[in-house]
Amino acid sequence: MAYIPPHMRHSKDPQRPSPVPEMLVPKFNGNLNLGSPNNNADMSGKIVYADHAISRWFAVGLDEDGSLPSSVHLEPFSVDTVEHKRGAKPLALVNNNLAKDNDKVCGNISRSTWESVAENVWPDVLSACKIVKNEMEENPTLVARFGHVLFRRNNFLSLENVREEDLVAETALRQFKRSFYTNVPATYMEKIINEVVPKIGVDFEGYKDIYHVKVELNQVRRMVADIVYFDENLDLRLALYTKSTLFALSDDEMNSIRILINLAILNPKVKGGLRWPIGKSYSGNYRVVGVWHQEVKSYKSPSLKVKVRNIDRFRFKSGNGEAIIGINLKFRRIVPEIQDGEIDTDSIYNGFKDNLSLIWDHFLGQFVI
Repeated sequence: MAYIPPHMRHSKDPQRPSPVPEMLVPKFNGNLNLGSPNNNADMSGKIVYADHAISRWFAVGLDEDGSLPSSVHLEPFSVDTVEHKRGAKPLALVNNNLAKDNDKVCGNISRSTWESVAENVWPDVLSACKIVKNEMEENPTLVARFGHVLFRRNNFLSLENVREEDLVAETALRQFKRSFYTNVPATYMEKIINEVVPKIGVDFEGYKDIYHVKVELNQVRRMVADIVYFDENLDLRLALYTKSTLFALSDDEMNSIRILINLAILNPKVKGGLRWPIGKSYSGNYRVVGVWHQEVKSYKSPSLKVKVRNIDRFRFKSGNGEAIIGINLKFRRIVPEIQDGEIDTDSIYNGFKDNLSLIWDHFLGQFVI
């Protein structure tokens, strides 16, 4: 069944009717997390990195000398929002010798693969957790996301230059600006829900249908590691982040946010599902910069939490939006155990490796997309 964006769906369930264009009367979130603001946090919708953030990428499947296999090439990757903003498609590393459906063995990924990823990423996880603990009381969150590592075109460097100059691939490609695109096919989402979830011991937690109005501060990234795996159709991002917090708001500021939320109008025909009357998308010092409509299914166990999200979003500044499917895997125990300091590091590391083994076996090596 083809994926239908949330704003185009029509519900047959009388208990959950399709949204209609009417005034939205949501409950204002009185549980705002108020505290000390982070220096790099802003309200513009930009991605925010902490002052000492760790951000790097590496590839699994390089040749012994660290160079890219001859079958791997940088090829254009279609993302409408990126093309609209920059006028050109981003690039992704593509393996032209990727095994066909009949040749691929599901889940047959060597232990050394995920162990090497663990060895590469673990020092960064420990370092980022230590920095956060010294700066603030809150525990950060460690998650895994699935999608594609994308590189922005570089007019002064091409993959052919990398090969001709015999440069180490990971070093050379750092000269390209990169991003991580988290959209996955509907077939992947269905496989995760129907086949993977029952196997990995997570139980259904709940369903949420949420509208996000972007007037709050962003998450702050503390550590990001992007892993390209040439023998699979999806790449992996491991990210450690903390929630940005708002300093104590005045009564006037709180009222301005309430006014914005109360003026929102439900409209299932537009991206993001919400719009504001002309001239009413700002109040006081606050302006709506974007809206997200999310339908989220959550599954959890004591050690993991899986979120399957249908996301429909719209950015007012650029005037464009997109509907994507995202799969998030949250490591529930790793970071609290590091922060508490009551369990030896080797035991926590073994748990981290077990989680990566599960990811490789069930989330990356299951099937051809």
